[in-house]
Amino acid sequence: MTQPPWRRERRAHFPGLPAWSAATSRLALDDFGVIRHEEVTQQWAWGGGLGAGVRVCVLDTGVDGAHPMVGALERSLMVAHDGDELTIADCAPVDPAGHGTACAGVIRSIAPAVSLTSVRVLTDGRSGSGAALLAGLRWAVDEGYDLINLSLSTTRSEFLPTLHDLADRAYFRRCLLVAAAHNMPVLSFPWTFSSVISVASHDEPNPMTYYYNPTPPAEFYARGVRVPVAWPGGRMIRSSGNSFAAPHITGICALILGKHPWMTPFQLKSVLYLASANVVARNGDAHVPL
Repeated sequence: MTQPPWRRERRAHFPGLPAWSAATSRLALDDFGVIRHEEVTQQWAWGGGLGAGVRVCVLDTGVDGAHPMVGALERSLMVAHDGDELTIADCAPVDPAGHGTACAGVIRSIAPAVSLTSVRVLTDGRSGSGAALLAGLRWAVDEGYDLINLSLSTTRSEFLPTLHDLADRAYFRRCLLVAAAHNMPVLSFPWTFSSVISVASHDEPNPMTYYYNPTPPAEFYARGVRVPVAWPGGRMIRSSGNSFAAPHITGICALILGKHPWMTPFQLKSVLYLASANVVARNGDAHVPL
């Protein structure tokens, strides 16, 4: 196979079969390698990987591309107003708030070889319009990024249907959304969607330690308390929040995809679960973080 199935043109409908079906008696399906569950270790999943070849989009407040903890960006864009329309336009790699730079720095610290793109959808790290979020997310999904980091959410239910459609669209295009849980016990989106990877915090210092959470809606716990993060102006501060737990998982996902580039979101989420620190291996031992 020269091109993964999720990047190909959709096959024409097979006459005589229900919609979305395949005439497997006439057309062979692609083969996919299978790894037995007991063979999924952290070493197998991402050991030795750097995230090379993986494209990550950070939807946030922008990213300071000159920060030494971030490094060069593939692109820097923002949601702009063109009359009554919202457009995606190139912009200087700056961050007026710091939040996006912090998230990008975490991703780069775990997966140093990833290609990072910034799309500014928030203005000051706390506020932004739902329309801007939808416009930025739609653009990132259509551009085919492997991973989109969303350390943000909205409580406004009027955006739920469109957000849900975009999350599903991303899932079926092999574009995985990693979303931070809300820092307050309120209902918000899109982290509560089953088609995304949802992340809350634990309070341990190892950036590669993460846990599976069997009690939804947050699926995983990653480092999110007193995290050393990049801040505009070349600074480093310590900050806490689920916003900084999500990019830890985004970085680990990038490592996995760098080694196993044909994984689907379903497979990647399964590998994350199997390699979690609290999921025991066949011999009954828990994983020791790399």
